[in-house]
Amino acid sequence: MFRSLHIKLMLIMLLLITSLMTIVGAFLMTSVTSFYVDEFYQQMANIFGADNEAFLRNLRSEAAQEDGLEQVRGILEGNAGALGIDYLTRNYYILDGVTGEFLTGSDEEGGKQLAVTTNILAARNGQVGDSSDITASYMDLAYPIQGGDNFFIIYIYDNRETVSQLNSQLFLIIVQALLVGLLISVLLSFLLSKTMINPIEKLTEGAERVAAGDFGNAIQVESSDEIGVLTTTFNEMASVLEETLHTVENERNKLDTLFLHMTDGVVAFAADGSIVHCNPAASDMLENDVEIMDYQSLFGALYPLEELVQLQRPNYKEAELHIHGKFLEVYFAPFAQEGGPGVLTVLHDVTAQRKNEEMRKEFVANVSHELRTPLTNVRSYAETLRDSDDIPKDTANSFLDIIIGETDRMTHIVQDLLTLSRLESGRAELKMTRFHFGDAIENVCRAVDLEAQRHRHTLCRAFVHRDLPMISGDRDRLEQVMMNVIGNAIKYTPDGGEIRVSAGTAGDKVWMEVSDNGIGIPKSDWNRIFDRFYRVDKARSRESGGTGLGLSIAREIVQRHGGTIGLTEHQGPGTTVRIVLPIRQDGRPEEVGHEG
Repeated sequence: MFRSLHIKLMLIMLLLITSLMTIVGAFLMTSVTSFYVDEFYQQMANIFGADNEAFLRNLRSEAAQEDGLEQVRGILEGNAGALGIDYLTRNYYILDGVTGEFLTGSDEEGGKQLAVTTNILAARNGQVGDSSDITASYMDLAYPIQGGDNFFIIYIYDNRETVSQLNSQLFLIIVQALLVGLLISVLLSFLLSKTMINPIEKLTEGAERVAAGDFGNAIQVESSDEIGVLTTTFNEMASVLEETLHTVENERNKLDTLFLHMTDGVVAFAADGSIVHCNPAASDMLENDVEIMDYQSLFGALYPLEELVQLQRPNYKEAELHIHGKFLEVYFAPFAQEGGPGVLTVLHDVTAQRKNEEMRKEFVANVSHELRTPLTNVRSYAETLRDSDDIPKDTANSFLDIIIGETDRMTHIVQDLLTLSRLESGRAELKMTRFHFGDAIENVCRAVDLEAQRHRHTLCRAFVHRDLPMISGDRDRLEQVMMNVIGNAIKYTPDGGEIRVSAGTAGDKVWMEVSDNGIGIPKSDWNRIFDRFYRVDKARSRESGGTGLGLSIAREIVQRHGGTIGLTEHQGPGTTVRIVLPIRQDGRPEEVGHEG
């Protein structure tokens, strides 16, 4: 029944009229309720508002009298008309300001049954209770009156009976209009459907002919409206359908091309295990002449072919294959073809992911190794202090100093790991400002002057301060990088050495180099010194208190600024570290920073 377009159009019209009248009715009834609520609170505001201060002063003055209750009631009775008191739907009540107990009012019986509303609670707290709720079944206002020792609450209550009656009348009118509208919509829907369905039936006959392969009989266009446009379009569709079929064939060829050049390997097997199709990516991954092989020789050790053919869609199998130094994730799924069922195999190279997992395992091992030594020392010295009662105080203090030092070392390792983790994950926000590049370098050099002098180093500043520009960046983080690089040069240069700090500009970038004549770093280690915990001279690094994370942190900070850090060629013994930074940060808001 409901498949008929006549019935559907009629139902749509009925639904449209019903929905429209429902929305209009709801809007009207809500608007009426809202109007009465707003009118009530506006009327109360006119009486108890700040603009009627004389009336309020009179209330407070009369409330302060010994017979303040009767005086206040007299004032309210005198203003009953202004308050809209009709003694039926709207009444006034005078309540005790402390307990909220009913004292007197225009409706004695109703006053004894008053509920404690939000507005009454507000008035008991000394505030005007004038909150409104359009969904409530009443309207009320509670106004606190303090006069001398007397504290009353004037409570105006309206039960909305007038609104309810008006809404009932509106509802009846809307229902009557709805019935008339439904009758009209039924008549119009039949007329409209008759006009539309005749040309659609002709289009249906034409579509059946096209489905049978007859593209030559065009349908006559009888009108210029949307149905006529549809008929014209249908005729054009029939004339180009054959060309469309050729286009589909071309698209299929494009998909074949995409299949051949996709990065994942795909091999399709017939039910007997012979290869139906194989793309070049699969041949590269398997590094075999796949075309002359079969399923058993390639994947027979993973799953029997018979088991895969019997799988029901969307079930699939997966496995991992290690071949020719590569880790391949292999997915097997059945598919249907003209010659019978087959198995489609998708190969995904996860060698890089496996290497990353190995790097993570190596990182965990490094962290364990770095923490094990200080923990062992702490335990050893602590057990010695616990088990020996006759240790001299100086010896015990030296043991405690060692324990504290090892604890500080572990703390530094953990803090550096947290810093590096925040930088790598992007959770460490950079406080971007504009500052003078030369000021930052000079500030770091001054901070390490005493350490350099302690090692009898010569710290040379080979840059012209005024030639260096203002740059954008997180000054504290960049000074941390400079401090790390210059500090390493001081630590790993034998006493009496020379550390040279130079800087300059190159186009839209600034650079800084720190050179020393110390022990140097073998070129074979250049690519690894920025790895976590990597040390060229592990024994000396630990003696100097390093965690092996400083350069990793420095690289992350510099890269977050869009710069680079690395080693450069150095004449003679020693090392040169070069830092390059952009003068301005793209896409970041510029903030004015302080120089110095």
